[in-house]
Amino acid sequence: MRTIHKVRTRDSRRYRRHLRVRRKVAGSPERPRLVVFRSSKHIYAQIVDDARGVTLVGAADTSEGLQVDGKGKTAKSFGLGRLLAAKAKEKGITKVVFDRGGYQYHGRVKAVADGARKGGLEL
Repeated sequence: MRTIHKVRTRDSRRYRRHLRVRRKVAGSPERPRLVVFRSSKHIYAQIVDDARGVTLVGAADTSEGLQVDGKGKTAKSFGLGRLLAAKAKEKGITKVVFDRGGYQYHGRVKAVADGARKGGLEL
């Protein structure tokens, strides 16, 4: 006997939301995509050129050179945004499209975006 409704996990729901966001958000060579992935302990961000399918810049909250003001995961996320913006400027990237990855634009995800703006990226 088959089930009527398929069980949806938290990850599968986030993945479907991410696909919905990706229909509208695409990175180009002029304006690549800033992608955020958030786990329970860490946060990762990378800048991707979707036309070539290449990651241009990437960083995590465990990366060297991360400067954190304050304590907690949100402060690390803000520092991650600034670090990513600095790395992007070295590569000549000034404008990006923000991809929240299916997560709510709130808390650590918002802190990455704010840190990137503070670092000089235009979202």
